[in-house]
This record gives sequence, structure tokens and C-alpha cells, in this order.
Amino acid sequence: MAKILFVLSGADHWTLKDGTKHPTGYWAEELVVPHRAFTGASHDVVIATPGGVPPTADPAALTPDANGGQAGADAIVAALDAIAGLRSPIRLEDADLADYDAVFYPGGHGPMEDLAVDEVSGRLLTAALDSGKPLGVVCHAPAALLAAKRPDGTATFAGYRLTAFSNAEETLAGHADRALWLLQDRLTELGADFVHGEPWAPHIVVDRNLYTGQNPASSGPLAEAVLKALA
Repeated sequence: MAKILFVLSGADHWTLKDGTKHPTGYWAEELVVPHRAFTGASHDVVIATPGGVPPTADPAALTPDANGGQAGADAIVAALDAIAGLRSPIRLEDADLADYDAVFYPGGHGPMEDLAVDEVSGRLLTAALDSGKPLGVVCHAPAALLAAKRPDGTATFAGYRLTAFSNAEETLAGHADRALWLLQDRLTELGADFVHGEPWAPHIVVDRNLYTGQNPASSGPLAEAVLKALA
């Protein structure tokens, strides 16, 4: 049985370029689907957030529109209620990579607010990458990669092939014109080889021990890829 660290944003909003605080947090599907995959394979999942604050689900992720109808929305809420770790996450600052066999970052716009500039998370990501342990990051969670740097200041993930929520998807979601910055742009600027698929379609990219997924639909395939690496 493996032990997997899930790192979630502790933010409940995303600051837009006009100063508006857009309600957000983690995207429920990107937590529930991988969590179900890992625990269903008899692995242990531990949830961490900056400061150990209980994480907030993006309200949009709980709607019928986001879940194929009311039954799906009810199911995702029930699934979240069943994850005890959401009510009492550990402090990210106290997480020791040596205790875990893999690290997984669910997305949502929350990471754009806090994990993108979180030095503790950045150090964990660098250590995870260097350890050779599987590192899974999905949708907007690759914003956290922006905070990962080497001691000489170079970007840890420069030169890595990866994917994340694309500019096209941010435009289709109606946020591109309002955002302070776009994730695809920032990852490209740090020197990553950004590769995207069709909007909203499952798309994962694997480069060495880095496993990235483009969007919510990619969270299941991404979890399966990490599971294969753990097998």
C-alpha cells in the first residue's frame, strides 16, 4: 500500500486584474476522482493545505451544469462529505516527502492565488521531482510549479514537457480577459514545453516522473497513470 500526499489550495478566491475577488478554491472533480482511484486501489491519501486550513470547493464545481445534472451534483457533494481529510488537513509546512510514495495536486483556480507563490509548496515540488517519486498535477494546479526554484534561482520545471489548463479553455470559460495572467503563458515563460490538447478533452503528458493533466476530464486518466507508476 502506498501513501500519497494530496496538496490542495487553501484559497477561497482568485484575485482578478480589476481587483475583484472571484469565488473559487479546488475543483471538486479533480479531488474526488483521483482520491477514489487511489483509495480504491487500497492506497492511503493524506490531504495538506497551506497552514492546514480546511480547503474550499469552487462553488461552480458543485453545480448541476458541472456534473451532468442534479444527480451528479448531489453525488459529488456526497463524495466530498465522505473525505474526512478535508475537514482536518495537515499543514503543508509539516509534510515530509520521505513519508510519501507520490504527490498529487488537484486544481481549481485556487492555486493561481496561493500555491503559485508558496515557497513551501515550491520546495516540496522540487524535492518530489528530484526524488523520482510520481508527481501528479492537474488543470490549474500547475500554477504551483511557478514557485518551484533551484538554489540558484532557476525554474525547477524548465525544460519539462507538461500540460495544464490552456489559454483556449480559459477563454471559453470566460476568464481570460479578466485574469492577471494566464497559466499557459506563465509556464511557457519559465521554460516548460507546454503541450495542450483539444479544449475540455482528456489530455495527459508524462515526462520522467512528472505527470500532468490539462483539465477536469484529465483527472481520472492522470490518476490511472500515477497508479501504474506506483504498481
